[in-house]
This record gives sequence, structure tokens and C-alpha cells, in this order.
Amino acid sequence: MTKENAIKLFQDKRVRVHWDEEEEKWFFSIVDIIGVLTESVNPNNYWKVLKSRLKKEGSELVTNCNQLKMESSDGKFYKTDVADTEQLLRLIQSIPSPKAEPFKIWLAKVGYERIEETEDPELAFDRAMETYLKKGYSKNWINQRLKSIEVRKELTDEWQTRGMKEGLEYAILTNEITKAWADTGVKAYKKLKGLKKENLRDNMTNLELVLNMLAEASTTEISKEKKPQSLDENRDVARKGGNAAKKARLEIEKQTGKSIVSSKNAKELGQRNVEGNKSIEE
Repeated sequence: MTKENAIKLFQDKRVRVHWDEEEEKWFFSIVDIIGVLTESVNPNNYWKVLKSRLKKEGSELVTNCNQLKMESSDGKFYKTDVADTEQLLRLIQSIPSPKAEPFKIWLAKVGYERIEETEDPELAFDRAMETYLKKGYSKNWINQRLKSIEVRKELTDEWQTRGMKEGLEYAILTNEITKAWADTGVKAYKKLKGLKKENLRDNMTNLELVLNMLAEASTTEISKEKKPQSLDENRDVARKGGNAAKKARLEIEKQTGKSIVSSKNAKELGQRNVEGNKSIEE
């Protein structure tokens, strides 16, 4: 399976997917998903009827639906309606099917949990701890990760104060920080670790996390002093914050003779921790 063109199996049925490198999104063939969930003999017709109903309901799903050329069963490529993950979950809510019901229950549960977390933010940390433990991370790593979330929140609050917009501008500034301390941008860093949509911080070693936190915390403090107004001024501050952590990185690498920027990802980190726990128990 390649990044550019892939096929996933869902309950032994073929679902065509496409990875968009630029947007960092998976796109799924809608008719394939409908075929799996409804077992319809004519998923194309089912989608045609469903599109009409969604339009009448005022849903933006159909309007925002993209088309990509995908290989059909006859070996030829045809324009196919596709949906990203968010659109796909919205689509599933509109499909009356026993196979779609588990997804709907899960979505309702996630929605309820988010409401709970709004009322009691500590619950988000508790759930994050539970999730990371299930994935095999060590408690030491998890504590570092949860601390990094707090540091990141302080930084984005500062960016918001400086008039930066969530989304593209946050991504630009994050990339500047990462390039400064790690000598590699976010996309290249993720590629090194074999990641696509996954969170980069969830795939960092302890040292990588600590240095990234130092870079972000330094950026926050410098921003509070400099009070940058424009995106360019904020980028300059981001580079300065990242450079503060870079000095620490270079010194550690000088003393250890090892590179801190690692290709290890969550799978390898989790496996290492599982093996480490086994050896302790034995």
C-alpha cells in the first residue's frame, strides 16, 4: 500500500482510499463505504438517493464532497465521490443500517464525553492517560506528554492574544519552532517517523518531547516580552524560541554522540515499553 493510492479492507470488502500528502487527509470512496454498510446491490443508486435527501435536509456534505479518479473493477479510472474522515462519519449517521449502528453509538459516546470534558477539563487528562497506557506507553512518557499539552495550550493562548488565527497560522508558527530546534520541518519530521495523520508529539521520545516543550515554552515567554503583532513578527519569535531549545539539543548530542531527532514512532516506543515492563515483572 502506498501513500498516494491505497486499498483498505473492511470486513473483507474492498474500500478504495487515497492519501492526500498536501492536506494530510485520507479520502474514502463513498459508494464503497455505502456498499459495505448497507450491502446494497446498487450502492451507486443508493448514494444518488441519499444525496438528494441530504440536499433537502440542508446538509453541506454533498456540496463539499470531492471527486477523485479511482480504479474501478474493470481496471479503468473514473471520477468517484470521496469523503474525508469527518465527512465519512457524518455520512454514516444518515445510513439506516445495523452495520452503521456501532459507529453511531460510538459517535454519541464521544460527543457526550466532549460535553463532560467541557464541564470538567480534568476528565480529558484522565482519558488521555488511560488511552496512552492502553497503547503501551510508560507512565514517565505519559507524564511528559500531558505536561507538553499544558505547555502547548499556554503557547496557543499567547498566539491567540497576539491575533494569530487557529489553523494555518498556528501550523506555520509550529513549523518554525520545529525547524529551529530540530533542524527539520513538521512534514519532514513526520516522514522520518513514517507518519501520516498521526500526531507528531505522540510519536516523540522523552528527549524529543522535553526539547519540544522547551522550544514552545521559550516561544511563549519571548512572545510575552516582545509582544509581536504580525505573522512575520510571530515567526521571528517562534524561531528564537526554537533556537533556545536547539542549543540544548546540540549540547546533549555533543555529550552523548547520538542524534536526538529520532525515527522511532509510537509503535516502536510502545513495544519497547511493553518489553521493558515484562522484563521488570520477570
